[in-house]
Amino acid sequence: MTSRGPGKRVRKAPAERRHEIVAAAAQVGLVEGLECITLRRVADELGVRPGLVGHYFPAADALVAEAFTAATMADLDTLLPERPDGSGDHSGDGSARAVLRRFFTLMSSTEFDNVSRLWLNARHLSRYRPGLREHVVAQELLWCTRIEKAITAGTGSGDFVCADPRGAAVRILVAIDGASAYINTSAEQRGAPITHLARTVAEAELGLGAGALESAGGTS
Repeated sequence: MTSRGPGKRVRKAPAERRHEIVAAAAQVGLVEGLECITLRRVADELGVRPGLVGHYFPAADALVAEAFTAATMADLDTLLPERPDGSGDHSGDGSARAVLRRFFTLMSSTEFDNVSRLWLNARHLSRYRPGLREHVVAQELLWCTRIEKAITAGTGSGDFVCADPRGAAVRILVAIDGASAYINTSAEQRGAPITHLARTVAEAELGLGAGALESAGGTS
C-alpha cells in the first residue's frame, strides 16, 4: 500500500480521533493480521504522524487489543444483533429460528472469512500477549451470551427444545471455532461438512431436523 504521508494535520476531538485510530487498526488487523498493527502502520493509513497515534496508544499491544475487540464486536452486531434494551428478546425482529438461520447463513459465507482469520490470529497471539488475551476472553463470553439469548428466546416461544441454553451456546461456539481453524489452509477445499458444521450442531442441540436452520436458497 502506498504511503500517503503525514499531510496537513486536522485537529479532531480526542474521542473522535481515538475512535478513528482504533477503526483503522481494526481494518489493518482484519485484512493483514494483528501482527501488522503498528503505530507507524496505522499512522500511515490515516495520513498522520506516528507520534499522534502514540499519544493515544503509547503501547502498540493496547491498540492491537482494542482493534480486535472493535472488529469482532462489529461483526457480532451484524451477525446476531441485540435489541436496544439488551434483553435478547428477538420476537420483534422475527422468530428465533429466523434469527439463527440468518446467523448461520452469514457465518458460512466467504464475506466473514477475514473475521474467522482474525479470531484464529488473536487466539495464537493471546498466548504471548496478556492484554489481548483479556479482550479475546471477553469477546468469547459476549458471543456466547448473545447466542444463548437467542436460544433462550426460541425455547420460550416453542421454536426450540433445549434444556441447557448456555451449554448449547458453548458447544455451537466451539463448532464455529473448530470450522474456522481450517480457514487458512483449506478454504478452497471446504465442503458442506466443514462449512455447515456449526449449523448442523445447532440443529441437533435445539431439537430441530436436519436443514431446519438452512436458508431457503441454501448456502454455498
